[in-house]
Amino acid sequence: MTTTLAPPAAPRAVLPVTPKWWADAGAGVAWVSMLVVLALWVANDGVQDLGGAWPDALTSLGRLTGLLASDLLLLQVLLMARVPLVERVFGQDRLARWHRWIGFSSFHLMVAHIVLITIGYAGAARTDVPGELWELVVDYPGMLLATAGTLLLVLVVVTSMRAARRKLRYESWHLLHLYAYLGVGLALPHQIWTGTDFTGSAWSRAYWWTLYAAAAGAVLVWRVGVPLWRNARHRLVVDRVVAEGPGLTSVYLRGRDLDRLPVRAGQFFQWRFLDGPGWSRAHPYSLSATPHTGVLRITVKDLGDGSARVARLRPGTRALIEGPYGRLTGEHHSGGPVVLLACGIGVTPLLALLGELHLAPGQATLVYRAGSEAEVAFRAELDWLARHRGVRVVYLLGPRARRESWLPASAAGLSDAEALRRVAPHVAAADVYLCGPEAWTVAAAAAARTAGAAPARIHTEQFAW
Repeated sequence: MTTTLAPPAAPRAVLPVTPKWWADAGAGVAWVSMLVVLALWVANDGVQDLGGAWPDALTSLGRLTGLLASDLLLLQVLLMARVPLVERVFGQDRLARWHRWIGFSSFHLMVAHIVLITIGYAGAARTDVPGELWELVVDYPGMLLATAGTLLLVLVVVTSMRAARRKLRYESWHLLHLYAYLGVGLALPHQIWTGTDFTGSAWSRAYWWTLYAAAAGAVLVWRVGVPLWRNARHRLVVDRVVAEGPGLTSVYLRGRDLDRLPVRAGQFFQWRFLDGPGWSRAHPYSLSATPHTGVLRITVKDLGDGSARVARLRPGTRALIEGPYGRLTGEHHSGGPVVLLACGIGVTPLLALLGELHLAPGQATLVYRAGSEAEVAFRAELDWLARHRGVRVVYLLGPRARRESWLPASAAGLSDAEALRRVAPHVAAADVYLCGPEAWTVAAAAAARTAGAAPARIHTEQFAW
């Protein structure tokens, strides 16, 4: 079925542009928080205790590792809270990398905290380590809760390892990771009741209570409050479902006041369809058409249980959303050429971008990588964009090259950068947008940099979790 590209139904509110310096400011705040924790530990005799007897030294190091682990855990909660400012500044790709790094770092610090505190306390009391650990868990206030929280965090960390992730469905992984909130909530309160660096200093209490409140408030507002309000206001329902090709389905949705939905082309939502059991598991789908036509459209490839259900949706089915997320947008495009590189279903957000960017004829080149002609989606819309808006569309079809490359085997004789210069001669002066599987996107981004594109003008959205 061919769908025409409709003009905007109504003027949209102008969305604010995110200042670029906010990224440096946000990263600076995170590092300052770590320095504050270190300063509070020093102020509470942390350094002096290092020069004492070995049990005191181990206990002091245990306090420091515990404080750093707590700070990183709360920073991780803020990263998970879907705060729009954080999402717009850093984007999902960078947040995912930071989330993983901070998660493993806080876990290792937490393990070091447990080991050092237990050995230090055992040395001071002249008892055996297993007996001291048992006493800490059973007799100290809040430690049973902390033990339960630690076990939940261990579960989250184990399922975050690449080997485990490859064996899990996205739905299962996403559900397990929600236990991270519960794990943090159970693991940290013992600090309030027994932590020397909490009970012994008014400045420490003020800092930690502020950080706790910020983390909890962000989750309640942005993960609970705003989605509830937004769904109550817009009341999205399935309008129609269209088969676009083998295993590829588009869903068109209507709702109220969609011109007030603060979304840009290229972004995605977490979607839940109220079509029966399993509706509580959200799935990330990008908009595949510009979001200012009075209709939202997503296009889903059948890759698993959740995505397979999309093809069976009926008109009138309610849809719940969280978002919008992602920074694969034209927010900072100030004119000039653009090169868009898509692989497979990654064409969907780029198709939406092409409908929204203000471009002169010939300024846009879309390079579409697919396994075969049958796998090319939205051929009619791409032809329309080529005819009416001067978009240059280049199809790269065929099996993958037998090396790490974004190219098909038929072009494997060229280097990745040289092939890109041939299909998009103006790439060095362009904003480059990429979307596709993780390994393909990494190779395509490397080719763009080698071909002369400025790293700050390369924008990615990877299909990875």
